[in-house]
Amino acid sequence: MRQNGPATKGPPASEAGGVLTIDLAALVANWRALAERAAPAECAAVVKADAYGCGIEPVVGALYRSGCRTFFVAHISEARRVRACAPDAVVYVLAGLHPGGGPDYATDNLRPILSGIEEVREWAAFRASGWQGGAGLHVDTGMNRLGLSLDDAAALATDAVLPKAGLSLLISHLAVADDPGHPLNARQAGLFREMRDLFPGVAGSLANSSGIFLGPDVHHDMVRPGAALYGVNPTPTHANPMQPVVRVEGRILQVREIETGDTVGYGAVWTARRPSRLAIVSLGYGDGVPRSAGASDLNTGADILVAGRRCPIAGRVSMDLIAADVTDLPDGVPRRGDWATLLGDTIDVDELAAHAGTIGYEVLTRLGHRHRRVYVGA
Repeated sequence: MRQNGPATKGPPASEAGGVLTIDLAALVANWRALAERAAPAECAAVVKADAYGCGIEPVVGALYRSGCRTFFVAHISEARRVRACAPDAVVYVLAGLHPGGGPDYATDNLRPILSGIEEVREWAAFRASGWQGGAGLHVDTGMNRLGLSLDDAAALATDAVLPKAGLSLLISHLAVADDPGHPLNARQAGLFREMRDLFPGVAGSLANSSGIFLGPDVHHDMVRPGAALYGVNPTPTHANPMQPVVRVEGRILQVREIETGDTVGYGAVWTARRPSRLAIVSLGYGDGVPRSAGASDLNTGADILVAGRRCPIAGRVSMDLIAADVTDLPDGVPRRGDWATLLGDTIDVDELAAHAGTIGYEVLTRLGHRHRRVYVGA
């Protein structure tokens, strides 16, 4: 286990129940690989939700030093953290302009992504007062969340307010890019091209992480990878082209023996079918480990690596603890104080997410808030 690195956060190693290691070199390698695939389009970086749980400051710092010059976040508070690390980068805020929020964007030279005509009008009025900063415009091509409809976009395109809004980017978002054969991809791509024609001279951005792998037709002027930067597989039906970024380890607090028929954990849902040894690991849902990753007599849960070998979780994941069945390991292995690996080596974030019935995005953004964090590869 790597305990030293260029930066650490959280409790000291001697006091930590778990260690979250983030490989910034792998993160940068992922960004560069995506940028090469998308060229000549610009490759931005989505760093919302505290850079998918990896930490805005170290992530933005590493990407900025590597040449990334455009970042996307969800909220202004996140954008200000990005600005502190990347003084001359372009920073877009996906949540857009809240009423009366123009001065908040001007303070740190941030750009809202506007999603409605009312927002565009307010932003144009604010710019008329003296601020000349740009903004993005979100159009809806099939996600049916934020964004202007085709009719609203067409109306805006002929509205006198448009030249006053200072639009620098037109964006939309693919709903099923991780399923290349889904017909909605082609419909969204076609509709986005139609909407781009309404706003000549404004750069376009459609592709997310998985969208980058759909090919040049959806790359436009800028791609916006998020989860793939952090090691989530953008091509779920193929081998993961991304390098793993996150490693999670938990301290083993106790090794105990139980008899056939004994149950483990809350609800007594897992029963030992033989005399067994358990390693009790200091990880739980309080650390972001999905409770649904646990095991029962009816369902197999996730694995955890102990002494380099896969061992199944036994029983439910509780707030602070996981039990791993280490019966098949050699006598004396593991010992109290050893470390078990929840993510890393042969277990990636997508595997853990699949066992928990969720996606890698959710796993990443919840992990390690009380762990010791170690940043390597800066």
